[in-house]
Amino acid sequence: MTHLAAGLGFKPSHLQQALAARQPGLWFEVHAENYMVDGGPRPRLLQALGAAHPVSLHGVSMSLAGAEPPDPDHLRRFAALVSRVRPVRVSEHLAWSRLGARYEPDLLPFVRNAQSLQRVVDHVQIVQEAIGRPLAVENPSHYLALAGHTWDEVDFLCELVRRSGCQLLVDVANVHLSAHNLGFAAEAWLDRLPADAVAEVHLAGHSADPRLGDALWIDSHDAPVHVGTWALYRRLMERIGPRPTLIEWDGPLPAFERLLAEADTARRILGTLETAS
Repeated sequence: MTHLAAGLGFKPSHLQQALAARQPGLWFEVHAENYMVDGGPRPRLLQALGAAHPVSLHGVSMSLAGAEPPDPDHLRRFAALVSRVRPVRVSEHLAWSRLGARYEPDLLPFVRNAQSLQRVVDHVQIVQEAIGRPLAVENPSHYLALAGHTWDEVDFLCELVRRSGCQLLVDVANVHLSAHNLGFAAEAWLDRLPADAVAEVHLAGHSADPRLGDALWIDSHDAPVHVGTWALYRRLMERIGPRPTLIEWDGPLPAFERLLAEADTARRILGTLETAS
């Protein structure tokens, strides 16, 4: 089995550095929608990356929590990419972004109730049947408290795993940010996650809202991982054991060496735990 430690979100401008990198356990994530084409430079680029490193596919527009099932054409192209790339993992967001033929460039929230739970279970199972493997579902960032929830978020995720057979992609930065914005304890949230459901972890930096400042944190992916997020990550890893961990940084894009430095921090934490065990 391929050993996955700390990985990076892949950017085409870093192709040559990525191909040359040799850190132990290094892997790369790509956003599936950028490569769902039949020809041209993008598939060739992804083929080169996959020949050098393990690659995971991360979807951003399946709209799992939307009112409608996944778009059949989108799902067909998504499944074709999975079949062609044979990634080490396939993941998507617990959010919605589509209504009919209209797509929003965001991951929108939803009310957690019995109806939405069954809807997400159904949609996850549709995707899993199409790709022939479990899907890792990522917890979202929260910016405001929606009225009408009848399911606690962690309980919702656990029940989703139980009913659908999916896995969890735990974005620790999203938990940290959401806890700050909504006023709950991130430690308690993470402590309740079942270890055997967690397949992967994401880490990223956030920023303060331009108007509200530190009263509202934004999942901007444009900064180093916050010291508080690192502390939460170490706490989670110490409890459940090492998991493949991705550093997300989408812009302004720093030098590749800066990204590797973030990944090296995660790799050292994982290595310490592996040695201790």
